[in-house]
Parts: sequence; C-alpha cells; structure tokens
Amino acid sequence: MPLGLVVPDTETTFEGVANDHDGRALGRELELAELLSFIKREAVDNVVWITADVHYTAAHHYDPALATFNDFKPFWEFVSGPINAGTFGPNELDRTFGPRVVYQRFAPSPNLPPSAGLQFFGHVTIDGSSGAMTIQLKDLEGTSLHSTELEPEG
Repeated sequence: MPLGLVVPDTETTFEGVANDHDGRALGRELELAELLSFIKREAVDNVVWITADVHYTAAHHYDPALATFNDFKPFWEFVSGPINAGTFGPNELDRTFGPRVVYQRFAPSPNLPPSAGLQFFGHVTIDGSSGAMTIQLKDLEGTSLHSTELEPEG
C-alpha cells in the first residue's frame, strides 16, 4: 500500500498507512515513523518504495522539510497498479511525511474497465557499472510516461 496517499475504506478507516490527518503520526503512521527514523539513525542509503493498489500511477518525493513528522531522510515512492483492474484516482496526500506529487496519471473517470487502456505498471533497471537506478512508469503499451534516475548515495 502507498505511504502518503489517503486510501479510505470507510469514513473512519483507511486501507493504507495514511489516515487523512496532516498532523503528528497516528495509527499505522506510527510504524512508518519508527521505520523511517531507524533508516535515518542507521544511515541506510538508497531506500526507494515501490507501492501499488490505487489504480493509477504516480511518483512521489518525501521531504522532511515539508513534513509534520521529520525524523527521516528524503526518499522516493513510485506507485503503479494493479494491472487489469478498474481505474480510480487520484487520491489525496496526507502531509504527515511531506510527500509531493512529481508525476501522476489517472483515468478521467472512476472505475473504467481494463479495456479502456488506462492500465499502468512500473519498470526498474539498475546500471551494473554506476549503480544508478532508473524507474519508469509505463502505460499498457509499454510507453514510458515518466522516468526518474536515482544515483546511489553513500
């Protein structure tokens, strides 16, 4: 499940981590806050989140300078999928961890069938020489809609 996208289940429950409360970490966000703090404290480099299940595609950058909870290193999240499902999106962002949308593509109306062609997937490559990671968000035809290249840290 995505980290900062609000994915409501009912009016008071959420499928993902985000809980539509832009303040201090609460509920499932507490577990993510603990993990992000650990990653920072232990100097773990090159953390990238690959998530899905919101029925559109997006690239999000998380920045502690924009966050309510800010004991973490900046990181990226790439969202795509599921493949062969009805379309939805875009979802609102919960600002607890400071996400910003760098790219997103979604259907013009909810719950279009897969035959509408608005299905998305991600493709990741890592260069064996430089260690650079390239993340591409693609459409059903394999056309790259968005690409981000991340140089290795540390």
